[in-house]
Amino acid sequence: MAIHWYPGHMHKANKEIKEALGQIDLIIEVLDARIPYSSQNPLLSSLRGNKPCIKVLTKSDLADPDLTQQWQAWLEQEQGVKTLSLTSEQPERMRHLIDMSRKMIGTLSGQRQVYNTMIMGIPNVGKSTLINILAGKMIAKTGNEPAVTKSQQRINLGDDVVLYDTPGVLWPKVENESSMYRLAVSGAVKDTAFEYEDIAFFAAEYLLEAYSDSLMERYKLEKCPQNELELIEAIGRKRGCLRGGGRIDLDKASKILLTELRACKIGRITLESPKMIEKELIEVKLKAELKKETQGKKGKKKKRVYRP
Repeated sequence: MAIHWYPGHMHKANKEIKEALGQIDLIIEVLDARIPYSSQNPLLSSLRGNKPCIKVLTKSDLADPDLTQQWQAWLEQEQGVKTLSLTSEQPERMRHLIDMSRKMIGTLSGQRQVYNTMIMGIPNVGKSTLINILAGKMIAKTGNEPAVTKSQQRINLGDDVVLYDTPGVLWPKVENESSMYRLAVSGAVKDTAFEYEDIAFFAAEYLLEAYSDSLMERYKLEKCPQNELELIEAIGRKRGCLRGGGRIDLDKASKILLTELRACKIGRITLESPKMIEKELIEVKLKAELKKETQGKKGKKKKRVYRP
């Protein structure tokens, strides 16, 4: 699958983040609770070094609560970070993030008078909403479209805390193809960057396996479809997505599924689990090793033997 999602301002933002990290005491990475692994920046672990990090799982009211707990335990154990699950309806819990940050940083040495924190996250993850609540006023522009924030800014949150805001950034290459699909399903990538049917079929396959009861209830299905095509067609029939000759308009039906999935109308759904990711990472590693081995064989040139 090809998704064109790495515009110039994201390249610039990644460069600015690297340059600013030297003066940062703590990093706050905002994740989508529906895709906690796929929405985290794979470059961050190498960039942050030993700096403390809090991973905030936003939109937790849209995610499967059991899986959110599993993800928090996994992230804290595997990555050595602190986690906090939030929704936009919990302003007091969001403000607790400042106290949590100060405790993790501890007492700063030298003449510095402030705690420098940096907040980062992929587009459309809820970062700007979080910033506005922390600041107590409208500072960051919010919206349902990805890539709203375009430049880095510093925000004084009071209590000796300065927050470096960064644009929502993605990365040039995602090794795990399933993570690319999940980013698109969640809305982190602009809809113009992919084909609706391709993404919807990926979502349909997962939903049939993990949340079939929720699908049947939402779309009033008498029996569970056997595959993703049957599901998309069933949704199309129920919602009148018909073309000439009674054919199903798969594009319209796909848009309905994605729109309602993102709006939590199908139910509280998480698109990945720690067990799934661990399995996928093993597969990604094996593919990378095989590719490297194959390229190595191709790179070896046969030596010519010259006979006089």
